Amino acid sequence: MKPTEPEIPNKRYFRIGEVSALTGIESYVLRYWETEFPGIRPARSSSGQRLYRKQDIEIVLKIKGLLHTKRYTIAGAKQYLRKRQKETSPSSQSITLEELRKELVAIRDLLSD
Repeated sequence: MKPTEPEIPNKRYFRIGEVSALTGIESYVLRYWETEFPGIRPARSSSGQRLYRKQDIEIVLKIKGLLHTKRYTIAGAKQYLRKRQKETSPSSQSITLEELRKELVAIRDLLSD
């Protein structure tokens, strides 16, 4: 993590207000970015509240850096992220599978106690 990025707490889900406070991006901008960037897809609670995961917040921070620091346009940031996703796609999937495996092992251990 870069020194300028906030530390993301170890939680499963974050509400839009929490994400806004962590990233410094207003809620309405986050909602707009959801329509522009396919990588940001928060889950929804039964009441319809957006529930962001840690990986969603990391993407938001990356987009913020591209748009605000590196001065990319939205189209340029989309293109950059698409290109980067193609380059890292297999490894990101294996990380996700490893995380899933760890969670399943933890659940199994809890059930066996």
